[in-house]
Amino acid sequence: MKNLKEKSIGLLIDLIKTQSFSKEEQQTATIINTYIQSFGVKTHRELNNVWAFNKYYNPLKPTILLNSHHDTVRPNIDYTRDPFLPEIIDGKLYGLGSNDAGGCLVALIATFLHYYDNPNLKYNFVLAATAEEEILGLNGLESVVPKLGTLDFAIVGEPTQMHLAVAEKGLMVLECKALGKSGHAARNEGENAIYNAIEDILWFKTFEFPKQSEMFGPIKMSVTMINAGTQHNVVPSTCDFVVDVRITDAYTNEEVLEIIKAHTKCEIKPRSTRLRPSFIALEHPIVKAGLHLGRTPYGSPTTSDQAVLKIPSIKLGPGNSARSHTADEYVFVHEIEEGIDLYIEILNQLVL
Repeated sequence: MKNLKEKSIGLLIDLIKTQSFSKEEQQTATIINTYIQSFGVKTHRELNNVWAFNKYYNPLKPTILLNSHHDTVRPNIDYTRDPFLPEIIDGKLYGLGSNDAGGCLVALIATFLHYYDNPNLKYNFVLAATAEEEILGLNGLESVVPKLGTLDFAIVGEPTQMHLAVAEKGLMVLECKALGKSGHAARNEGENAIYNAIEDILWFKTFEFPKQSEMFGPIKMSVTMINAGTQHNVVPSTCDFVVDVRITDAYTNEEVLEIIKAHTKCEIKPRSTRLRPSFIALEHPIVKAGLHLGRTPYGSPTTSDQAVLKIPSIKLGPGNSARSHTADEYVFVHEIEEGIDLYIEILNQLVL
């Protein structure tokens, strides 16, 4: 196990050195593919996604998906270090993507390799190292899932300090257009689309959905962009605005959209309804196994690849979400090492 941990840190160092912005993950996909194959594992690759099944995969057994991503955001302007220079200083491994989600990814790969050639597993494992998570793109995990067979539940590797993110908010972005009629501002002409938009904007600000999530409380709707008018003396005939809707497990995205349309007058076009809220019961075996080992359950406000899964899933991984997307990103080496141990301990406790 010590050797596997050392190799995992070496893999993460190689990944940090290699630019892998969303949609540009070709090189890191190759690195991951080659690394897994070096252990004698047969891999599959499509675009920038790599996946593999345990050696004695049996379709009659339950299957657990181990997933994390290898794309990164672009480094922000506040970096004081080279984001592609991996250095270990005082136990911290610095570099872009080290915390989000490189530490999680290499720890899950190590976990998969630990179980890979065990002929007596009670369940199957499928490992998926996927692309485009940071933009929730169509060519990431969502495109791979149909190729993985029947899945019973998933562990999605994101930095949670190895605590149990048992719920995650969904996201729906609405493009809204309030209509009016143009006219001269100096005369009593036209119908001001801005005023019509204000009525709906006030509704978005004040409306409370009847059902609330036990984990998250109420759904949050925020008007975040607005645009109208062409010149000062013309009453605008349209007013466009954007609404960010963070959906809880109390509703489906479709139910929320139906309620919004029933209460507003503007034209509403959702950019997407595919980023769904997720929730796994506290009685689920993977949660019970984590609780037995002293892990704490909580609801995560951030969106991950859980949003495109239609099976129970838990977000769990080494690192700290507060470091994600920050300048001079880092993960502690001991967090990765302990994360590997905890993944294995939790899975050893698991009774499906």
